[in-house]
Amino acid sequence: MDLRIREVALRLAQPMRAAWGEVAERRLLLVELEDDDGLIGYGEAAPLEPYDGVALAACAAALERCRATLAGMRDGTGAEALERCRAVTDVPHAIGAIDMALWDRASRREGRSVAGMLTDDPFRWVPVNATIGGHDPEDAAEYARESADAGFETVKLKVGLPDDEERVRAVREAIGPDVALRLDANGGWTVNEALQAIDTLSPYGVELVEEPVHGIERIRTVRDRLPVRVAMDETADVPGAIASGAADAVVLKVGRSGGIGGLLARATLARSTRADVLLASAWDGPLGVAAAVHVAAALRLRDASGLATLSLFEPAALDAVALGDESLGDLAGRLVPRDGTISVPRTPGLI
Repeated sequence: MDLRIREVALRLAQPMRAAWGEVAERRLLLVELEDDDGLIGYGEAAPLEPYDGVALAACAAALERCRATLAGMRDGTGAEALERCRAVTDVPHAIGAIDMALWDRASRREGRSVAGMLTDDPFRWVPVNATIGGHDPEDAAEYARESADAGFETVKLKVGLPDDEERVRAVREAIGPDVALRLDANGGWTVNEALQAIDTLSPYGVELVEEPVHGIERIRTVRDRLPVRVAMDETADVPGAIASGAADAVVLKVGRSGGIGGLLARATLARSTRADVLLASAWDGPLGVAAAVHVAAALRLRDASGLATLSLFEPAALDAVALGDESLGDLAGRLVPRDGTISVPRTPGLI
């Protein structure tokens, strides 16, 4: 198998501010996996070091090790290819890129959609939420108003910042009482700060608070002492966290899960604890978002997932990157949310 790796840079239309810092550009690693018959599968690795602690250089090095081990492989299965990669790296984003490319290639070979290969009866549409960064209250309210006007039924707002109450109040006023409001603190609070902040913000009608604190027992403490639903996100990577039942919901990402197969396994484990499953993008590229959309469809998720993030990129940045005969902009255009849902790709391939 021939693995080709390419680094690309995608600028965001506006910097995204969160409790862990600010990001204005996403650097991704696109992969092309070609077998002996010339069929190519595409995938991506999108680590975000301030958020998940994985440096792009470490991921690139891991993919180079995968390239070396796959170069000597002839007539093997996708499972064998993944095992070879797992033998030389434990970087989940690198394994996930290979996993995506294998699913993309298998789907093209079979002439079926990825969601259709995962289950016999996937959803045709996946509900998604709008995501708003830690902008000043006036700008956050404007983005929220635009999201509500576009048909989103759920808005997620970044908190864990000094001006949280003003921002939350402005967003709630902008979206009205009928749009669900989620808050994402990215673990920016201590337990006491979280209890106080959520007590202050919950009168604005909060449906869920994502990662108010880091750590299994800290999340459990906050969940047990407040009436608002609590989700874990970053903490889901802590060994034993997903199985702990410490949160009402678990937020999962395709890169950190090691691809489609790992994402399905994590979701199954979370559901075994009766936790709700939410999928989200860490400002992934179109391939990563498409992979998560297929999984959300296969899992038949009814809760809105955080996958409506491609519109946050500058369109010109997506259009400038070619992938096969198309551009990333062409691919992103097939994942545009309409009335708060994304249509699941029904053609062979990820997208």
